[in-house]
Amino acid sequence: MTDAPPADPGPGAGTDDRFRSSPELRPTDLPPALLARARSFYGSGATPAVPRLAATVLLLRPEASGGQSGGYQVYAIRRVPTMPFAPGMYAFPGGSVDPRDAGAGIRWAGPDAATWARRLGQSPDQAEAVVCAAVREVFEESGILLAGPTGSTIVDDVSGDDWEVERAALVARQLGFAEFLRARDLALRADLLAPWARWITPEFEPRRYDTYFFLARLPDGQLTRNVGGEADEVRWVRPIDRRGLPMLPPTRATLKQVDAYGSIDELMAAAAARDAATPVMPRLVQA
Repeated sequence: MTDAPPADPGPGAGTDDRFRSSPELRPTDLPPALLARARSFYGSGATPAVPRLAATVLLLRPEASGGQSGGYQVYAIRRVPTMPFAPGMYAFPGGSVDPRDAGAGIRWAGPDAATWARRLGQSPDQAEAVVCAAVREVFEESGILLAGPTGSTIVDDVSGDDWEVERAALVARQLGFAEFLRARDLALRADLLAPWARWITPEFEPRRYDTYFFLARLPDGQLTRNVGGEADEVRWVRPIDRRGLPMLPPTRATLKQVDAYGSIDELMAAAAARDAATPVMPRLVQA
C-alpha cells in the first residue's frame, strides 16, 4: 500500500469507530507503479491471493519527561529497501504466524484461548497462534520478551549471548516459539497484550496479510535493541511523528487513532472496548 491521506482517519475507539468499514483509496492516492499493478489486477480478473494470518505490536513507553501519566512513544522499525513487502516503510514489529507458534505445553498467563477467540474472531487454536506470533515477533525484532517464570512476573534482561542465539534461531525458523518457551520454562504473558484492530491487505496486492494489531507496554528492566535483519533503522516515535515518516495506511491510521489518548493508561483502557475481530480492508475506487 501507499502513504495515502484517506487512510489517516480521525481518532476513535469502540465498536462504533467509522474505520470499521473499508476505507477508500482513490487512484490519485497511489504511486504510479502501485496504481498500474492494481489496474492490471482488476483488468485481468485474477483471483486475489489468500491473506496470511499475521500479528504486529505497538510497543509503548512513557516519554522521558512525561511519566506514566504523560505522553508516550511507540517503537518503530524502518524496513530495509530490499524487502518484498513495504520496503523503506516504517512499521511496528510484526510478521506472519508460524504454525509452530502455538502448541501443547505452553504455560499461559492471561485470557484463555476461548476468550481470545471471541476477541479476535478466530478459532481458539488460531487465536492462540496469533497471540503467540505477536509475542514472538516483538522478541525477534526488538529484543523484548513478554514472558516470565510465573504468570505474574516477567524476565528482566534478555540481551545475553545465550538469549541471542535462541532469538536468531527463532528468526531463522530453526526453533519454534512454543519449544523455546518450554525449554526456558517460561509463561507467555498474554495478559500484557491488548488487541486494537485487524487489517487485511487490499485484493490487488500479490502479498496479502490478515494482520492483528496489539498494544503492549515496554516491560521494566528490558531495553529494545536493533536486532532484526529486516530493519535498517529503529526509533521511538510519538504518534504525531507519523506526519513526517513513510508508512503504510494501517500504520499511519493506527498512530492517528492512538494519538487521541494522552497516556498509556488511557490508551490501554480504550483498547478494552475496541472491535479487533471485524477486519478493515482498504479498497481502490476506480475512476
